[in-house]
Amino acid sequence: MPSPSHSPYTDASGPAAEAVGALGVPAFSPLYQQIKGLILQSLQSGEWKPGEVILSENDLAARYRVSQGTVRKAIDELSSEHLLVRRQGKGTFVATHAEQQVQYRFLRLMPDPGQEHLTALAERRMIDCKRVRASAELARLLGLRAGDALIQVRRVLAFGGVPTILEDIWLPGSSFKGLTLERLQDWRGPMYAMFESEFGVRMVRAQEQVRAVMPDPTQAEWLELAGPTPLLNVERVAYTYNDAPMEVRRGLYRTDRHHYFNTLN
Repeated sequence: MPSPSHSPYTDASGPAAEAVGALGVPAFSPLYQQIKGLILQSLQSGEWKPGEVILSENDLAARYRVSQGTVRKAIDELSSEHLLVRRQGKGTFVATHAEQQVQYRFLRLMPDPGQEHLTALAERRMIDCKRVRASAELARLLGLRAGDALIQVRRVLAFGGVPTILEDIWLPGSSFKGLTLERLQDWRGPMYAMFESEFGVRMVRAQEQVRAVMPDPTQAEWLELAGPTPLLNVERVAYTYNDAPMEVRRGLYRTDRHHYFNTLN
């Protein structure tokens, strides 16, 4: 067996480098980045599922024949990206959207002063779930072909009894076979937690575009708007491991009691 100083994971060629390169990490990148890529590969393959504990740092160091410090640095980055969660005295776990502290991390709507926090008041009304064909735009965003099967979901999120967000969601039909309106209505947790446990799809990051729009009459009715009211149109593409797009979501946000909040680092 090669010694750590001659680890195959430091080479710019070979099976390990090819595995890392397949995840978009160049083989000549820093060693901890290569180890990060290999851990991501295990997450993507389902070796450790959301909510499960992964191997210890010592065991990972032995598996990859690198130092524990190299493994720790890779895990630090994965933790900062909300892919792993450290728990003192228990180990490192695969992050899951079922956890209270992360289940709303993609939702940037915050209550105005005097309003209760969103997570304490979230109420969902599922309107529709149907199979549709991908338009050219949706196919481009999801890396599919125009005409491929999609599942379209429409729902309203209300806070404090006030309809606040109207969302249209498009998902690849091949990855979400069996998703129905009844299953969505019966599910009690966050939608992304359902995607994890029922379909094996974990959303790990998202990109959004925000613009101001005026709703059409149907949208205004679902949000119970009294008159012409400008809304925020938030368009999101969510990705699973290996930057594979898995969801397009377009939400219309009322901002008469809430505001869109983001932290820039």
